[in-house]
Amino acid sequence: MSASPAPGGLSTATPELRAAMAMGDALVDAWGSWGPTLSPDCRTIAFVSDRGGTPEVWVQDLPTDAAPRPTARRVSLSQDPVVAVNWSADGAWLACSLATDGGVKTQVWVVRPDGSGARRIAGSTEQHAELGPWTRSGHRVVVTVPGVELGAPTEAFLVNPANGKLSPLAVGDLISVLDLSVDETFVIVKDGQRGKQFCVVVDRAADSDHPLLPYPATGSTDRAIIRPAPADDPQPLIAYVATDAALPRRQLVAVPLGPLGWRGTSGVLASRADAELEGLDADDAGRLLLLVWNVAGGSEVELLDTWTGASTSVPDVPGSVVTGALLSRDGSLALVSVEGPHRPRELWGLDTAALVWTRLTDTPELPPYALVTPTLETFTARDGLPLTGWLYRVPGRSTPGPTMLSLHGGPEAQERPVFSPQHQAMAAAGIAVFAPNIRGSSGFGRAFVHADDIHGRRDAFDDVLACRDFVVEAGVAERGAVAVTGRSYGGYLTLAMLAFSPGEFATGVDICGMSDLHTFYRDTEPWIASAAVSKYGDPEHDWALLHAISPLHAAANIEVPLLVVHGELDTNVPLGEAQQMVAALRELDRDVEYLQLDGEGHEYRRADSRRRLMETMLVFLDRTLRS
Repeated sequence: MSASPAPGGLSTATPELRAAMAMGDALVDAWGSWGPTLSPDCRTIAFVSDRGGTPEVWVQDLPTDAAPRPTARRVSLSQDPVVAVNWSADGAWLACSLATDGGVKTQVWVVRPDGSGARRIAGSTEQHAELGPWTRSGHRVVVTVPGVELGAPTEAFLVNPANGKLSPLAVGDLISVLDLSVDETFVIVKDGQRGKQFCVVVDRAADSDHPLLPYPATGSTDRAIIRPAPADDPQPLIAYVATDAALPRRQLVAVPLGPLGWRGTSGVLASRADAELEGLDADDAGRLLLLVWNVAGGSEVELLDTWTGASTSVPDVPGSVVTGALLSRDGSLALVSVEGPHRPRELWGLDTAALVWTRLTDTPELPPYALVTPTLETFTARDGLPLTGWLYRVPGRSTPGPTMLSLHGGPEAQERPVFSPQHQAMAAAGIAVFAPNIRGSSGFGRAFVHADDIHGRRDAFDDVLACRDFVVEAGVAERGAVAVTGRSYGGYLTLAMLAFSPGEFATGVDICGMSDLHTFYRDTEPWIASAAVSKYGDPEHDWALLHAISPLHAAANIEVPLLVVHGELDTNVPLGEAQQMVAALRELDRDVEYLQLDGEGHEYRRADSRRRLMETMLVFLDRTLRS
């Protein structure tokens, strides 16, 4: 199936639309830097940057007061986009995660910091391999390999980058290794489906494993680290865990660890009623903890002294959203990647004693456009549940006009005030953008993120209608000029709204969304299918439900113009999900356009692809919202 360009394209674009495209193109070119890692001697950083048009590894010395900011050096690997980089404890190696062909499968590579000795140690076009942590002494790195068949176990290994030797570490259903003790005796492993994860401590000396958190507590656990206990603690080690298992929000839980799998009583060490813990790191001594809190989509940073219990709120965080954070081994320096509506991703360092910030990476010169600052809006779902969203108003417009709902993926993700060339270009083109966090989104507590599970899916549909009602009642949107758009799960929601609530929206843009949940389960990666059951339902036991909420079976109800976008190499939401919906609508002679992004997977990591997507959306929405 070939892609069909937007009718007329640039040849019929108005001056306003051409100006918005030029602005969007310039913002797409505004590259960023993110995902930092720090050398053990605290002198050099490695990070991911797309300053060359696609994400690659870069290495740079830390700036000093006496000299200009050092120049970053590219570390060449393969042609595949880099997802993450991590420095070994002995300083000799960088471990890198690369997206195979730009898709969802990843490979693990190792390379010397000077760029020599690069080679792949795990993963291929057929086999997915996930990069885990380095051991905190020596230079072995954790690699986790899911089974290639549905139901096959996942295996974790310790890999020696010097010779590629694999040593078995753990086996489970959907496991991920979160951390190892410095002597490699204890390993924290999480397992389980989405939102129903549990953690165990593997005692390698005793060849046993034990629940880390009170059994049978499950939830989402994204980060856990093992450090020495405070000086006056009778047990040698403490596991610090960022989790919402049996808790209303993701909080910091401390669990004492001892010989033969002994675990003391876990306790909440840090919590907030208005925020969720999303970032956690510690120095080698376990005395200083770095905490990053998600507060309604913004970020706040805290330093916690585990010996004294003293907490310090870090002032003047240089960005609305912290997307990554780590602490140096001696605790003297914190590294954060930050961004905001007016600035792409960049790296900053914090002197933890003086609480002084220093910019670490260069940033591109932004074009002289007046960018929109989104406002956080609060409204109510049809069943009374409080909802929020970020509103990008059209500058200078005081009357209702064309408006786009932008639905994020996940659904366990969150719309936040980050750098978005697409949203800015839409507002410049006279199309307001409302980017909500409906039920199922993360960042608002355990009950909220699970409110759309399985039989709650139709309540999420109602939330999208509540978003449309809000922008109309707020005087932002004309009722007959509201588009519904989204990517991944948001793309599925877009198709669902057009299929199950016909007449409510003027047009839609589905970006890599599922059209039939049964074919999604059949064709996606096995480990993705296994993990998704807790969120969407079981393809056998919940067959009737999944059939009923699959938009493909109600394609005849889609009578408004639709743009469908998909990456050629997407194996998370496979390409067939787009092709079968487009084919069904073309058979019905409906107004449907199809854009296939060749060489891209589920995430569109290359600047050229993001530019093409944005321009196609601008032309399509200008046509369909103003006709």
